[in-house]
Amino acid sequence: MAKKPDMQEAIGVTDVKDVVAEVVCDRFTDGGWVRTSVYVPKEMEFTIYVNQKALVTILCTAAKLDYLVFGYLYAEGIISGADDVASMRVSEEESLADVRLSNPGYELPTLRKLGCSGSSVFKTQGQKVDSDLVVTPAEVLSLMQKLQEQMELYPISGGVHTSALSDAKNLLVVAEDIGRHNTLNKIQGECLLRGISTRDRLMLITGRISSEMLLKAARMEAPIVVSRHAPTKNAISLAWDMGIALVGQARGSSLAVFTHPERLGLSTN
Repeated sequence: MAKKPDMQEAIGVTDVKDVVAEVVCDRFTDGGWVRTSVYVPKEMEFTIYVNQKALVTILCTAAKLDYLVFGYLYAEGIISGADDVASMRVSEEESLADVRLSNPGYELPTLRKLGCSGSSVFKTQGQKVDSDLVVTPAEVLSLMQKLQEQMELYPISGGVHTSALSDAKNLLVVAEDIGRHNTLNKIQGECLLRGISTRDRLMLITGRISSEMLLKAARMEAPIVVSRHAPTKNAISLAWDMGIALVGQARGSSLAVFTHPERLGLSTN
């Protein structure tokens, strides 16, 4: 079984300088122009090698990289759990993860589908999410407010996405990254390694919900997906088919339910 990452290092950002950079800009306000310095997010090209073969290069934020690797491999169906990984070495300096599977003869997928994030997507078929979870609009809006309060990188630099897994009362896992898809992979990886169930949970997302994002949520068996922004048409179609309540434009005191409104207590009769 793969060695679990150090929780203190992986859960939080140990040094903000690793993920943001200070730059100079000219800002215009009512008082005119002023030269000032601001923080912007850093990005890195991070390559995952599996059984000594390059699998994918991901543009990401250099935080929770252990979880990102496990979450990505699980989301793409390459592993079904942590026991499928014999060993893993993650090097931020070398911008790579060297993963050795328990099955050394595993054949890596070769057919790749390019997603809207620019990342390679191997697994494109969804699954039905069977759940009796029902929440109220007030609970959803309260959770989105909690998500905003727990953002660490966004208030400093902007330019990053934040996602969280919730049990309808509290946020269980939070992840931030320059890539929307990376946040879900980090959540999945953290849950795998910490033994946190993703079934019957809410997935909260600050960015747009595309079909890829929805497929990742379905893989986690999360029956409710919420975003501050609107979903794509393909995501809506998939959500109907997979039994997922898709909630968008959730900000302030309002939200919009695009699929399965019964999961938010709205009668469909």
